[in-house]
Amino acid sequence: MSTELRRLRNYIDGEFRDAADGRTTEVVNPATGEAYATAPLSGQADVDAAMAAAAAAFPAWRDTTPGERQKALLKIADAFEERAEELIAAEVENTGKPTGLTRSEEIPPMVDQIRFFAGAARLLEGRSAGEYMDGMTSIIRREPVGVCAQVAPWNYPMMMAVWKFAPAIAAGNTVVLKPSDTTPASTVLIADIIGSILPKGVFNVICGDRETGRAMVEHDTPAMASITGSVRAGMSVAESASKDLKRVHLELGGKAPVVVFEDTDIAKAVEDISVAGFFNAGQDCTAATRVLVQESIHDEFVAALAKAAAETKTGQPDDEDVLFGPLNNPNQLKQVSGFIERLPAHAKVEAGGHQVGEKGYFYAPTVVSGLKQDDEIIQNEVFGPVITVQSFSDEDQAVQWANGVEFALASSVWTKDHGRAMRMSKKLDFGCVWINTHIPLVAEMPHGGFKKSGYGKDLSAYGFEDYTRIKHVMTSLDS
Repeated sequence: MSTELRRLRNYIDGEFRDAADGRTTEVVNPATGEAYATAPLSGQADVDAAMAAAAAAFPAWRDTTPGERQKALLKIADAFEERAEELIAAEVENTGKPTGLTRSEEIPPMVDQIRFFAGAARLLEGRSAGEYMDGMTSIIRREPVGVCAQVAPWNYPMMMAVWKFAPAIAAGNTVVLKPSDTTPASTVLIADIIGSILPKGVFNVICGDRETGRAMVEHDTPAMASITGSVRAGMSVAESASKDLKRVHLELGGKAPVVVFEDTDIAKAVEDISVAGFFNAGQDCTAATRVLVQESIHDEFVAALAKAAAETKTGQPDDEDVLFGPLNNPNQLKQVSGFIERLPAHAKVEAGGHQVGEKGYFYAPTVVSGLKQDDEIIQNEVFGPVITVQSFSDEDQAVQWANGVEFALASSVWTKDHGRAMRMSKKLDFGCVWINTHIPLVAEMPHGGFKKSGYGKDLSAYGFEDYTRIKHVMTSLDS
């Protein structure tokens, strides 16, 4: 007997709709490998409708006061708290993540981030007015950019939706947001939550695949395109947006170096690094998955890290003892497995290195040592529960190897030497440098990288300002 699949729908101009042409795609729970819902496979007509709704809503939303936008966002934050269990259930079905960790590690920061941007809405300050030419006064206006086309990833579907819509709406923009085709459920629920708070057309959600996202970015309505995703996807968005000079905000891949010096507390470092590397199955662009260890402590560190990996559990969402759930989809499982299968002869799998179970897309926490700087697994993003370890001789070599990849999002340094920590934080070419910790984020501080990790910032006042434009107004004092 077949189970009827739940039907997810687009949210356009204040109402839920099927795709105009009726096309759908199945949505699979990665913890079971079984479909649980269908979602619209939106085409050009759906994109046109969503953009038209956002464009029509923009003038009125732009003209609301910062206090009015703040009030709306605070209501949204309260509603997220009130309906937290629904959001958790949708996200767990989306991703297979552990239920308890989703409740403790995602809902509180999401709510906090919405409230941060609610406050930021009232702090859009410019430089003071002044006379820079005789008889003339200059004023700076900071304004919303307009309609924003936003594409969120599958690793943190609901949290990345917050990172997208909260600053955009706080600044007075309107939004068309597309979740990943593999994880639309929690974003559709967010639309239901927000729908009773914001005016129709301010926030729209359309489901679909890569072609849907391309149609959004290439559409002539949006003034800005924002994506969190792969480098390939980011480059495609930048190319498409260049045709009509849209603003582009890109948060792409990462390959975070974790530089561990010989004076580090090994036990503490291993404990923290293993969690930061394996959390969310390593499906995090800031994950602590590329460890560089000073040669004098290399063997001891690797042994301790392999032991930690062997003691780390993956499993079903309702198992309270697991740190992480499955990989998101069969293609991601194939990608992670492929990196291990293609390891060079000089590499050694110290722990894991295999799929777990016959149901779902689970992969064992894995540690690989003996690697060289030009190895594929060092240079490319695995995006799975795999921590690699290299041995370095001195500070200069550590910097060279840490910076010797195409990504530049996040990094960390582990040492008791304050001067060395400061030197490393200066030399590491990454958008974030943690010292004796890895992966904590706060709403007040920016998140974003350099090089092939993209440009633009999420979170913080810097991320908020990305969704605004600057206008100079000059007036004659004689008029």
